[in-house]
Amino acid sequence: MGIHYDYKSTRGDKAMKKEAKRKARIEQRRAKKLSANPKESSKETMHDINKPITLEDLTNPDKN
Repeated sequence: MGIHYDYKSTRGDKAMKKEAKRKARIEQRRAKKLSANPKESSKETMHDINKPITLEDLTNPDKN
């Protein structure tokens, strides 16, 4: 009975440690995802509204 004697007394402490470890992993993944995805920082430039759109504007990939 010595092995299971302290199970109930340490159950809450073990659960809190497990939950803290899980939250730390989630935060680490979230931080890694935000640093790997610079989507918000890069903005695409829009075409000038007053200028008509030409075929070259649509087909030339180097023109930005």
